[in-house]
Amino acid sequence: MEDITYTKGIYTATASIREVKFDTWQGVVSLSRDEGDALADQETTVHEVDATSSTPEEAFEEAKALAHRILGKLEL
Repeated sequence: MEDITYTKGIYTATASIREVKFDTWQGVVSLSRDEGDALADQETTVHEVDATSSTPEEAFEEAKALAHRILGKLEL
C-alpha cells in the first residue's frame, strides 16, 4: 500500500501504516514543515493513530483521517 501525501501551506502530512505484530496494523502520519530553504533541516513530527486495526486497509483509512485532522488544526 502506497503512502498518501496531503499539503497545507508549508506543511506536508504523509499517511502510512506499519505492522506492529502479526495481523495488527497501526496508522502513522509524518508531519513536516518546509521553510523553503533547501539547506535547512526540515522539522518532522510523527503522529500515531491511537488504536490498532486488524487490516492494513482500515489502518490506512485511520491514518488518512488523522492527517486531515492534524492539517485542519494548523493555523497558517
